[in-house]
Amino acid sequence: MGWVRPLSARTGGTAGTLGGKASGLVVLHRLGLPVPAGFVVTTGACRAFLRDGRPPAGLDEQLAAAVADLERATGRTFGGPHRPLAVSVRSGAEVSMPGMMSTVLNLGLTTGATEGLAAETGDRAFARDARRGFLASFAEALAAAAGAADVDADVDAVPDDAARQLARAVEAVFASWEAPRARTYRELNGIPHDLGTAVVVQQMVFGNRDGRSGSGVAFSRDPGTGEDTPFGEVLFGHQGEAVVSGRTTTRPLRELAEREPEVWAGLRDALRRIEAHHRDACYVEFTFQSGELWFLQARPGRFAGAAAVRVATELADQRLIGRDEALLRVSPLHLRHVRTPRIAPTAEADVLVRGTGACPGVATGRIATTADGAVRMARTGPVVLVRPETSPGDLHGLAAAAGIVTARGGPASHAAVVARAMGKPAVVGATGLAVDGASVTAGGRTLPEGTLVTVDGTSGEVVLGSPRTVTGAADAHLHRLLAWADDASGDHSARDEAQRLAAAHAALRGR
Repeated sequence: MGWVRPLSARTGGTAGTLGGKASGLVVLHRLGLPVPAGFVVTTGACRAFLRDGRPPAGLDEQLAAAVADLERATGRTFGGPHRPLAVSVRSGAEVSMPGMMSTVLNLGLTTGATEGLAAETGDRAFARDARRGFLASFAEALAAAAGAADVDADVDAVPDDAARQLARAVEAVFASWEAPRARTYRELNGIPHDLGTAVVVQQMVFGNRDGRSGSGVAFSRDPGTGEDTPFGEVLFGHQGEAVVSGRTTTRPLRELAEREPEVWAGLRDALRRIEAHHRDACYVEFTFQSGELWFLQARPGRFAGAAAVRVATELADQRLIGRDEALLRVSPLHLRHVRTPRIAPTAEADVLVRGTGACPGVATGRIATTADGAVRMARTGPVVLVRPETSPGDLHGLAAAAGIVTARGGPASHAAVVARAMGKPAVVGATGLAVDGASVTAGGRTLPEGTLVTVDGTSGEVVLGSPRTVTGAADAHLHRLLAWADDASGDHSARDEAQRLAAAHAALRGR
């Protein structure tokens, strides 16, 4: 059976077989956009591994053949000292599960390959840093697969053979499908447990190569408002994991235009082409190495609330979709979040700290400084989880919290992505906020756990107490969409907004 398939414009298969990430990469290939060479191990191989407790028959041989093809395509040697080939090994389920499964970067940097990379680049410090990054991510993946807490101990278990590294990394990614955090995420989001994950293996592109390298994420439109302008963040001199982890302060995407205008132009062009293909707002992850742009992931944007309404109406105006499709893309549930509440702009609001609004809405609750504490405290009332940054291990606390605040990270950090998926008000990158044990400090004030605060996920404010809130009026985009809904249903009587949209859906689906 074919467990491994190349990634190219000719690759066939559904997202159920290839996973969402690989399916998106195939689309990028077909659009003629720059994608690092690679291959995908299918979800079927993962399901067989989970069922039998071992890799399916023939997988090792197919991995070896795929690596040989990759060596020919890149002119590099996997694990060898001459023009060494390093790869990333990433999960890619049919449904996106951000940060829930394992990733290994820089795989193939054996001792000899690291020396070869140093000789090729003339930068021994870079090569050694890349090797350290590989060892750390590999050990973390092995520890997670074994359910171990001691990551450092697993560094000694790293084989100095590239083929063995790859086989073990693929198995570790398969095993991470059953990690507690991944199971919890699926349960919270109604994702079936029997899907399994694909594994995407690609030639590494180094965002930390030099001063003209970096990584970032971008939406074709603002995910908070739906405005038709690129939105995202970038880190210069870093690999992509630093962008999404939230541990490093990112820069606004627009800084690309100033520092790397050719990369910016290529990104803008790609966003337009991907949006036209999907006929929807889109999200991409990208890396640039020495001024050369590469795409690592692309998918539809999956906006909600007011942003979903605006995107649907504007795409209809641009004739990318029809009005009927615009109506069907907006769920009646989205309307609950269209008139987003905000803290009233009054002088009496005692602002503790300001950051970046990552998910619109207002949440009031008692401060919890750990995920476990949030779960415990939520049994007796709403809580706001306040952390330096969040990780997949905090998922149970994020699920229990009414609102989320982090000291670090940007709009694409783990906290922001999960908050939007859960529809929870969130503020990230709260400058000057420190979390120390069971207390938080900001603006010269130290507050213990249990202090009541309110989070405004639109303005980015975190204030003490429970201030007055206001709800904005429906905007022109919602009025237009609802007028289309009444035309579709043929009912122009006075009803609430959700009823008007639901009637249009029923009429359209009954045609």
